Amino acid sequence: MTELAAVKTALKTQAVETPSWAYGNSGTRFKVFAQPGVPRNPREKLDDAAQVHAFTGAAPTVALHIPWDKVDDYGALAKYAQERGLKLGAINSNTFQDDDYRLGSICHPDAAVRRKALDHLLECVDIMDATGSKDLKLWFADGTNYPGQDDIRERQDRLAEGLAQVYERLGDDQRMLLEYKFFEPAFYMTDVPDWGTAYAHCLKLGPKAQVVVDTGHHAPGTNIEFIVATLLREGKLGAFDFNSRFYADDDLMVGAADPFQLFRIMYEVIRGGGFTPDVAFMLDQCHNIEAKIPAIIRSVMNVQEATAKALLVDGAALADAQRTGDVLAANAVIMDAYNTDVRPLLGAVREELGLDADPVSAYRRSGWGEKIAVERVGGQQAGWGA
Repeated sequence: MTELAAVKTALKTQAVETPSWAYGNSGTRFKVFAQPGVPRNPREKLDDAAQVHAFTGAAPTVALHIPWDKVDDYGALAKYAQERGLKLGAINSNTFQDDDYRLGSICHPDAAVRRKALDHLLECVDIMDATGSKDLKLWFADGTNYPGQDDIRERQDRLAEGLAQVYERLGDDQRMLLEYKFFEPAFYMTDVPDWGTAYAHCLKLGPKAQVVVDTGHHAPGTNIEFIVATLLREGKLGAFDFNSRFYADDDLMVGAADPFQLFRIMYEVIRGGGFTPDVAFMLDQCHNIEAKIPAIIRSVMNVQEATAKALLVDGAALADAQRTGDVLAANAVIMDAYNTDVRPLLGAVREELGLDADPVSAYRRSGWGEKIAVERVGGQQAGWGA
């Protein structure tokens, strides 16, 4: 198999999970901007997700968020997804939108609040059982705003205790994916602020607990690819939440702010053996002012482009330059791959899969956006917090 053929083969295996909430309305802290044709329920979200998969061939799973995607029959929802060529992916918990969680959830000083949060997390595992999902994704808004507000060490103890109870509930083929965020909404101290804290808890829990790297959850200047390389080396990288940020956690389209960074991340994924189903490539984005479905299609394409460039890095030439200490030659190998226009390559891959070479244009010609704008009138549109 030629090198180019091998790259094509690898690209055909890539899967990017899309988030159900990205198909709904979202906005800023000041305003949520409604759009025509936005889904009104989880099934309509899956209908839109099926369009993304149909045109990209690379988005076969959809992450759910509970309670935003709560239904009476999760088995029926999983069947609905399957009928549309999809599977239900990670189940995302929500312990940050209830008045009781003002001072935290599983790190809260009140045992009753911690119990409430834990019951919700266990409910999410029950939902995983019903949907066939293997991943439980946890992000906690827990933290403090002022020195002395609560005991930092005790909050870590409460966190460890809660995580351990959820971990014990997991099935043999299920995982816990722990996400970190260095600030917001807590501004003095966040309970899971960085990859090291997440890693420490996952290491103690065991092999079914792994770390999620959200590409928007880092301070400016953080070398995310180092974090990726280290977690892969330790066997603790479970998933990505792909998005972009310009200032903080902006949840913009992946690759929008720094496509070179996304390429560097994907190179470390490939270099470290992480280009497998064991590392979930998920989107975590909110499309506030742009049309939802085309934006998600574009995001999937951005991940594909970064991956294609990373696959084109000449590993032998890079290793030789590194071994001989030729700094400029080593950097040139990386830059040559990054500067390659991989759009024709990806277009050819799509055509070999029986797809249109340009997914965004193909979607616009399909008339789906106009169709749902006419049909989805009435009812309450799905949205952030809905």
